[in-house]
Amino acid sequence: MNTTGKFFALINPGEKAFKEILQSEIYVDKTELLINTNRFINTNKKYLCISRPRRFGKTTTINMISAYYDKTGCASKLFTKLKIQKDESFEIYANKYIVIKLNVQTILSQSQNSASLITKIKDLLYNDFIRQYGTEYTSNDLNEFMRNITSRTSYKFIITIDEWDCIFREFKDKKDWQEEYLDFLRYWFKDQDHIALVYMTGILPIKKYGTHSALNMFNEYSMLSASPFTEFVGFTESEVKNLCLIYNRDFENCKKWYDGYTIDNYVSIYNPRSVIEYISRGIFDTYWNNTETYEALQLYITMDYDGLRETIIKLLSGESVKINTKTFTNDMRTFNSQDDILTLLVHLGYVSYDISKQTVSIPNKEISYEFVNAIQNKNWSNIVLAIKNSEDLLNAVLTCDEERVAKGIEAAHLETSHLTKNSENALAYTISLAFYAAREHYTIVRELPTGKGFADCVFLPKHGTPFPLLVVELKRNHTPQTAIDQILGHQYPDSLKNLSKSMLLVGINYDSKTRKHTCKITPFEK
Repeated sequence: MNTTGKFFALINPGEKAFKEILQSEIYVDKTELLINTNRFINTNKKYLCISRPRRFGKTTTINMISAYYDKTGCASKLFTKLKIQKDESFEIYANKYIVIKLNVQTILSQSQNSASLITKIKDLLYNDFIRQYGTEYTSNDLNEFMRNITSRTSYKFIITIDEWDCIFREFKDKKDWQEEYLDFLRYWFKDQDHIALVYMTGILPIKKYGTHSALNMFNEYSMLSASPFTEFVGFTESEVKNLCLIYNRDFENCKKWYDGYTIDNYVSIYNPRSVIEYISRGIFDTYWNNTETYEALQLYITMDYDGLRETIIKLLSGESVKINTKTFTNDMRTFNSQDDILTLLVHLGYVSYDISKQTVSIPNKEISYEFVNAIQNKNWSNIVLAIKNSEDLLNAVLTCDEERVAKGIEAAHLETSHLTKNSENALAYTISLAFYAAREHYTIVRELPTGKGFADCVFLPKHGTPFPLLVVELKRNHTPQTAIDQILGHQYPDSLKNLSKSMLLVGINYDSKTRKHTCKITPFEK
C-alpha cells in the first residue's frame, strides 16, 4: 500500500505540520506541556489519554509532540525562543524517538468496520516501516516488527493518536466493533518495552465496560480533571489578556463570551478556537461550534429522563447543578440517568464541571446561545419566549413599570405544577430565566447574605454599567408590599448601598389560587 499522498509519513512525520502552526498570525506557546510528557517517558505513567471538546487544540498538540520527539526533526531550531527550550529536560528528549502519528478519523473514513480499520492501520504502518527501515526485520506481528526496529536502531517509539475515540462517536451502536478496536489497542500498547510514550487524544475518555476497561493502563486527563495538564486544556486568563493587549481587543467582553471553564484549580479556562477567531476578526460571535450544528446538543438535552428538563431550565437560569459523574460509561449511547447526559455534555464542552463542588453550569455567553438554539421547538416554546422577552422585562423594571413587570413574569411562568411543587425556590428560577438578558449588565446572586437575612435575588451592576442595583424579594400567597417590607425590615439596602449609586427594591408575589403575579418597585434613597 502506498504511504504517500493521503496517508503520508505515519512514521517519523517530521516537523512540517508544527512549523506551519508557528507561522500562523496568532500562536499561544503551550510547549511547557512537554515538560510533563517528558516526566512520564519510560515510566508506568507513559500511557496518556487526553480528552477535550472539538476545536480545543488537540491536533495542534499532537503536531507539537511529533515535531519535538521525532528523530528526523531539528527541535533546537524549531523550538527556539519557545518556553520548553528553557527547561532542563529539553535537550534530553528532543529528537530522540521514532514517532508514529495516527489520525484514526482519517483512516476510519476509508474503512467498512473495525476489522477493516485495524487492518488498514497495520498495513499503513508495515509499509511505512519497510519504506524507512527496509525488510531485514519484517514480521507479521506489529509489536515484533517494532521491537526489531528498536533493537536495530536503539530508538524507542512514541505513539500519538488523534481522534482515538471516533469509532465510539460514529458507530454508537456497534459494541462488538468497539470491543475489537479496544482489544487491538490493548495488544499493541500494554507491557511493551519498545514504547516510551503513548499520547492519545479525542473527545471521550477510555470506554468502560462495567467497572473495567480494556485499556486500564492509561491515565485519563479530561474536562472533569486534567492535572497536571489543566493549563493546557485551553487558554489561561493571562494568555487571553496578553492577546487582547497585543491586538487591542476588548478583554472584559472576551471573558464574558469565551471564559467559564473551571477545571481543577483553574477557574478561568478559555475556549481557544473562539478566542483566536475573535482576536483575528474583532467581532464577538459563536465561533467554536461552527463546524457542527446545535442538533448534537438538542439530541441530548431533550432526552426523556426524569428531572432533565428542570435541570436544563436551572442551567439556563444561571444556576449550578450537582451531578454524579461516576456512572458515565464514556460512550455516546449508554445513558441511565440525567447525570450521564450532563457528564457527556462536560466532555463535549457544553457545560463546565467544578470538581470541588461537583456541579455543572453553562460556562459563557457563547455556549448559552447554543442552548437557546437547541431548545427552539414547541416543547420549549414558553421558555424560549421568556428569554426573548427578557430584555423588555428588564426595561420595565428600570422604568418602574410594575404592571408590565408582573405580566412579564407571568409570561415566563414555567409550569404551575413546577412552581407549586417547589414554592418560592422555583419562583426564583423563573425570575432568573425571565431576566436572562440582564446578565449582560448584571451579576445575579441568589440568597445573598445582606443585613439580617438573605435576599432572594440581588442584581449587582457589572463594572462600567450605569444601571441601578436591584434587590428582588419573592413571595407566594402574600403581597408585593410584604416583600418590600421584608427588604426594608431586614435592612438589605443598608448593607448594599456602597455597591451602587442607585438601587431599586422589587417585590414580586405569586398567588397560587389565581395564578397571577403582582409587583411593587420602590427606589431606595440613601
